[in-house]
Amino acid sequence: MSKILQHVPTGLWLLLALLTLPFVWHAGTRPFLALQGVAEARDRLFHADDLLATLAVFAHMIPGAVITFVVPLQVIPAVRRHAPRLHRASGRVLAAAAALTAVFGLVYIARQGTVGGPWMSFWFGLYGVLMLVAAALTVHHARARRFDRHRRWALRLLILAIASYLYRVHYGINFMTFGGVGVDDFNGWFDRAMVWAFYLPYLVALELWFLVERAAARRATVTKTLPELRES
Repeated sequence: MSKILQHVPTGLWLLLALLTLPFVWHAGTRPFLALQGVAEARDRLFHADDLLATLAVFAHMIPGAVITFVVPLQVIPAVRRHAPRLHRASGRVLAAAAALTAVFGLVYIARQGTVGGPWMSFWFGLYGVLMLVAAALTVHHARARRFDRHRRWALRLLILAIASYLYRVHYGINFMTFGGVGVDDFNGWFDRAMVWAFYLPYLVALELWFLVERAAARRATVTKTLPELRES
């Protein structure tokens, strides 16, 4: 997977970063606007009677904006090759922000649930737990210098970090292509599918790629070893 990422032109990663800017701006500024009393920002996520839940969801949105913006920059090959310190620093920012996003999101779910009810709460809660685990293990394996494991967990974290943006993209594609079929106040069939489909299929595809990688590595080892065994 990392080899594929290396062949993606830098311009495409920069384009992705630009495409995420509206979402990043919305998520990053909305908490401040809500706390200032702007009516448009005070929607169902704002709970005047539950200050902890309100602060938690806003503390979830701000680092969420950070990770969405950092992901495209984190995978630019030129940065990894020519600015390794910047790559490592942005990786630490990504892991820390992902952990905060996950923790505060889980706090909010525990306090208020989600707009889609228990079904959405379960899948969004699982999403938060997976992100927290991926962030922790990415850093853990990097510090232990187990770079192969670090790479795999970092790729999992990148998918989870961008998934919140992909959730919106899926809805945008649905509305542009099918006029919002299956969307009904977060309880339509499309809504109920999207609560897991914005991250699980991508993670499954990544795990399948890891299996292909390991199989290819084993074949390469056998191919290299056989001539040596014949000679011995």
